[in-house]
Amino acid sequence: MAGIEHRQVDHDEAGMRLDRWFKVHYPGLGFGQLQKLLRSGQVRVDGGRAKTDMRVQPGQTVRIPPMNVDAKETKSGPIGGRDLKHSPDGELLSRMLLHEDDKVFVLNKPAGIAVQGGSGVTRHIDKMLEAWTSPKGEKPRLVHRLDRDTSGVLVIARTRGAAQKLTAAFRERDTKKTYWAIVKGVPRKRDDKVSTWLVKEQTPDGDRMRIARHGEDGADHAVSYYRVVEQAGQNFAWLEMEPYTGRTHQLRVHAAHIGHPILGDPKYFDDDTNWTFPGGIQNRLHLHARHIDIPHPSGGRLRVTAPLPQHMVQTWNVFGFDQRAAEGDE
Repeated sequence: MAGIEHRQVDHDEAGMRLDRWFKVHYPGLGFGQLQKLLRSGQVRVDGGRAKTDMRVQPGQTVRIPPMNVDAKETKSGPIGGRDLKHSPDGELLSRMLLHEDDKVFVLNKPAGIAVQGGSGVTRHIDKMLEAWTSPKGEKPRLVHRLDRDTSGVLVIARTRGAAQKLTAAFRERDTKKTYWAIVKGVPRKRDDKVSTWLVKEQTPDGDRMRIARHGEDGADHAVSYYRVVEQAGQNFAWLEMEPYTGRTHQLRVHAAHIGHPILGDPKYFDDDTNWTFPGGIQNRLHLHARHIDIPHPSGGRLRVTAPLPQHMVQTWNVFGFDQRAAEGDE
């Protein structure tokens, strides 16, 4: 950077910690470097000295001294496959951010990125969260998971205490998670409960869940609820789904079990030689964690809604579905 620069805080950066603001705009600047610049007064906010945990507000001016790192303009818009591979961790997480407070982050996880590491996984949310380690050395913690190909609401605890309370809320089922899905065909019952036993089995294509018998070794009880929001003729339906239990692939297996697999599901959508994938729609999993209602660690309830990913927006447009049709339940 050639000289001193003054940058204004954007409207959508309200309440962001100053160290995170720098991580977004100057990902190459280390935390130690930033602390030195703050202690020496070279970085200032509205002309005054500042600390790393200061919360910036729209319209404030940040004084940027000459630094040996390049500014990085924060991208906006949908997160694509190239972003998932190449964008810096802090920048990518910032683009996913739906909600932030002292105890909790809520992300809109894109489809295609794993939440945790595993065989063949090169990048995952849990590892990326190291970029948001606090000045006290505390890394944000996962408290639940989403499948790699499922998009939507993902709750992250910022502290150990918050993680304990949020984990307890999931364990005690004091949460309401709402998913949107597009399925093949239209269920005969407009709303129903699906109750089965599920067991994990290994296949050449990786782990897969299957319907099990009651009492079968390793089987877990799984309960889901669904309702039909809209339909496209008799060919497709938009389902609002709620998992009462939290088993692996639960909603995907239950949709297939009732004879209406989720569109684009690579594991549970069985090919039919008499069926052709519809034109104008991407062959990707159409399952999105739309909304969560969960007790906040500090009291009260936290309610967050995640916008649909681009491939599902495209499908809604093709079928002429109106997202407002389900708004009354969020």
